[in-house]
Amino acid sequence: MSGVFGPRKRGLSGLFAGILFAAAAVTAASAADNFDVQVDQARVMKLPDKVATIVVGNPLIADVALQAGGLLVVTGKGYGATNLLALDRAGKVIMDRTVQVMNPSGANLVTVYKGVARESYSCAPECAARLTLGDSSAFFTDTMMQITTRTGGAQAASSGPGAPH
Repeated sequence: MSGVFGPRKRGLSGLFAGILFAAAAVTAASAADNFDVQVDQARVMKLPDKVATIVVGNPLIADVALQAGGLLVVTGKGYGATNLLALDRAGKVIMDRTVQVMNPSGANLVTVYKGVARESYSCAPECAARLTLGDSSAFFTDTMMQITTRTGGAQAASSGPGAPH
């Protein structure tokens, strides 16, 4: 019986290996088309030559700013994925990339869950509230108000009497 099933098993294992290889190749090609950036961070991308127009599929996820020398600054605005198209003067697509905006990471980021409520902190070396998308509304609003108040105070101090003009 093993003689009857032996060649078939080898054929199936070869087929299985071929399917795995093809799947890995597709995944590698897809990963090459992805441009990963963290939310609230910026990365620089080199554009192909002769780009005339840049289109971002969803500007709530990523924003772009064109710089000299064919450089594009991509900033993560919200979690998720969107596409980025570069067109030439004739309207032909010369680049189509997926921009994947991910969670911030690092050893200094601490996430605290209180039931379903989430709070984020930057801990380097002491922990302080961090404004992060996805945190509970109350925590996010309180943190935002503190940041806004501090920024307003700094602006008032820099434009007050005796401040350089």
